[in-house]
Amino acid sequence: MNVDQATKIILKPYITEKTFAMVENESKICFIVDRSASKPQIAEAVNALYNQKVKHVNTARTIYGKKAFVQFESTEKARDLATKIGML
Repeated sequence: MNVDQATKIILKPYITEKTFAMVENESKICFIVDRSASKPQIAEAVNALYNQKVKHVNTARTIYGKKAFVQFESTEKARDLATKIGML
């Protein structure tokens, strides 16, 4: 997957107090993603955009769009990525 395809899948990070706490407690970052994106596509897009290996992806459909809760292997990797995208 190239960067252009990945940016069509991962639209933006979703930042609230709850998702901010998820970075530290659960090694997860929340993104708003394309409604038609599947879990493997989301994992591949995060890998293409941020060069981070994804451990697990959960999704939920909300009024804000489709959310993807992306879990990373360690809290340090999640914290580094959150800092890189401007969450922290």
